[in-house]
Amino acid sequence: MRIGQVAWAHPAAEALRAGQRAEIAALYGRPDSEPGTPPTAADVAAFFVAWDDDARPVGCGGLRALGDGIGEVKRMYVVPEARGTGVADGVLAALEEWARGQKWSALRLETGDGQPAAVRFYERSGYRRIPNFGAYAGVDGSWCFERRLDAVRACPSPCTG
Repeated sequence: MRIGQVAWAHPAAEALRAGQRAEIAALYGRPDSEPGTPPTAADVAAFFVAWDDDARPVGCGGLRALGDGIGEVKRMYVVPEARGTGVADGVLAALEEWARGQKWSALRLETGDGQPAAVRFYERSGYRRIPNFGAYAGVDGSWCFERRLDAVRACPSPCTG
């Protein structure tokens, strides 16, 4: 597996985001279930794509700056056939490493109550549930998480610290 930073408009990034949005729409039964402002090229600070050994894009994730040294994980996604292979661990590690390089102190994210596998993944990766923040405050079904980056050392995947 190879993970690299790409432009928001990179074809692999666009295809993976489309897959993620289609899966979320099917899961929640509506085309736009995102309570907050959807990420764009203008507000995503970094976007990463993972490719398998056959050069197929299999996962992605991005970061949006929230200010005050805090970032938000956006569009984390792994294609179904690559789940459970470490792709998500690798993408999240790349995002965290990039954020640490920017001297960000924490990463936050939002996921839905219909995504128990995502909740387990983030909790296993050291993210803890926090009160809903920003556009997610007061939104039923939104679950927010945070991981302090300044209080933990960088660790290999899967990270449990």
